[in-house]
Amino acid sequence: MTETIIKSLRDSKTGRWSALILVSIAMVFAYMFIDILAPLQTLFETQLRWTPDIYGRVSGAGYMLNVMGFLILAGIILDRIGVRSSALVAGGLMLVGAAIASYGISAAFNNGGFGFKFLSSFWESFPASAKMSLIGFAIFGGGLEMAGITATKAIVKWFKGKELALALAMQVSISRLGTATVFIFAPRWAEVNGISTSIAIGALLLIVSFITFIVYFVMDKKLDVQLGEAEEEEDPFRMADIGKILTSKGFWLVALLCVLYYSAVFPFQKYAVSMLESNLTFRDIPAESFWGSQGAILLGFFVMIGIAVASFSSNFCKRNLKIFLLTCSAIMLVAYCYISYMQQSASVIFSVLPLLAIGVTPILGDYIDKKGKAVSMLALGSLLLVICHLTFAFVLPKVDGHHTLGIVVAFVTILVLGASFSLVPASLWPTVPKLIDSNVLGSAYALIFWVQNIGLFVVPLLIGSILMTSNTTIIEQVESGILTPEQASVMYDYTNPLLMLATFGVAALVLGFILKREDKIKGYGLELPNLK
Repeated sequence: MTETIIKSLRDSKTGRWSALILVSIAMVFAYMFIDILAPLQTLFETQLRWTPDIYGRVSGAGYMLNVMGFLILAGIILDRIGVRSSALVAGGLMLVGAAIASYGISAAFNNGGFGFKFLSSFWESFPASAKMSLIGFAIFGGGLEMAGITATKAIVKWFKGKELALALAMQVSISRLGTATVFIFAPRWAEVNGISTSIAIGALLLIVSFITFIVYFVMDKKLDVQLGEAEEEEDPFRMADIGKILTSKGFWLVALLCVLYYSAVFPFQKYAVSMLESNLTFRDIPAESFWGSQGAILLGFFVMIGIAVASFSSNFCKRNLKIFLLTCSAIMLVAYCYISYMQQSASVIFSVLPLLAIGVTPILGDYIDKKGKAVSMLALGSLLLVICHLTFAFVLPKVDGHHTLGIVVAFVTILVLGASFSLVPASLWPTVPKLIDSNVLGSAYALIFWVQNIGLFVVPLLIGSILMTSNTTIIEQVESGILTPEQASVMYDYTNPLLMLATFGVAALVLGFILKREDKIKGYGLELPNLK
């Protein structure tokens, strides 16, 4: 029996890290699509006449079905049919939803295609393109969050008792490369070939996610055959066990901390490019300049990949080589910032968000695995979040007249926000298996994601609404024809939405301290190392 365990895929470093890579690659393209609207807000406003309010509704649609209960159902399905089957269901839903959203933005639909007349016949202030896209993103979002909880439970299955925090941190870091890629390429694709092209490319790339989930299905099945056990046979899921989750104070503290923190990050990404364009003055790049060419974009992308490869490789190297690779990663990060600055593009500047996290997250995950202090890391991440949003709200507008200084402040703040973002996956998600029994772990993650999705659905609507009420003069001037949508899109005052997001960070910080106190009382071991 001992020999069987040693030779199992889970106990092989190559085996379990291969499983992680498969899941992470699938999530890269999933995050690309959910974030594909983020750098295009200005273009949606100018090309399709979507106001910030309409844009916010469509952006939040990815979480609509989940808030209505689908995510809880997805967690129950996950605990019933297991990780590998759930991955295929999630991948299929993402493909269908992305296809519908892509069709809704396409010229084929907007020129009178199937469903256009019907969707135009009601709620006339909300464009038919936005309605069809909302339906597509709602279906896609259901698949995405199901994929998210499936990926998390899969990693717990393969890494429990091993490098769990490091694995969860690296999965999130790899996945966030999809976000960075979207911010680099989507605006250029949209400017050259139209918005519909960017959305269509994102939808087509989800085929790769589905194929990757199929490969993972085979690998996961092989693991269960090696161990001689069915995935959930050992301790089957029962509906009554949901009550155990809902009566856990620790669970609710983690869930509320999660919704507050992520509500201050993900919805912000949807509006970040417009916020930077409204607070920074960018110079025009001459048409003949290299920095305005496709070559500059590709150069930045390859440098970004270099940062990721060097950072990830460092986690599996001895001390001297580790230091060398991290140094190379830091040098490439500075080079990437310079390349982004020379391109004078808000979307490219914001693409640096995950790059510091790529290097920092695995380090923090490794530290938590070996030393613990997960809740303390959560509190630190929340504090950094507050500082970043207050900087965007009050410091960035003050340095607008100083071109280079303003962009430097933006870079530093975005990088720190990325570092803050890295603290959460490295510390939050590994605490859940310490609070919840393994047979209902999928449902526990689903319930946490459900609470999180309430915030992710509502907050974009709040940001859009607050923007409208905080910029009534600009809105009125657009309606009267004094300003064009192009002019208005870079004139918004984002102070009030940013203050709201900073408030979420303060509340998350308070909950972090309460969770730390609860851990001391109940002895969950949240501050203890993960490695056994």
